[in-house]
Amino acid sequence: MNLLKRLFSRHPQAQGAPSPFVRWPGQSGKEYQYEIHPIDTTFRALPGNYIYAKQSEDGQWMPLYIAQTRDMHQRLEGHEKLQEATENGATHIHVNFSAGSQAARGTEEQDLLLRWKPLCNAVSES
Repeated sequence: MNLLKRLFSRHPQAQGAPSPFVRWPGQSGKEYQYEIHPIDTTFRALPGNYIYAKQSEDGQWMPLYIAQTRDMHQRLEGHEKLQEATENGATHIHVNFSAGSQAARGTEEQDLLLRWKPLCNAVSES
């Protein structure tokens, strides 16, 4: 099997259900497509961006924490923001697997942070 195809193939979901998607717009206007998973989902060691999120009463997603990593599996094990995010209502993790560079993932992260200013991300002074 082709290595890239194996790395980026769909991840098995509970009860065989396909993963829904959501587009998150950044401050720049660019939209990023994310897969929606239950917050306790375990991922393979792939690079990407992720968002701990909850749904509002009207069904809209609200980001509580936004970040990027070079290893989704290792980064999310015992994640220091998971408890804070769940205490603030997070029920899902949205992921955008990316074979791009760390710089590209960082640009996406910053674009989303500037637009959404999530509760659990520390506000940096500029």
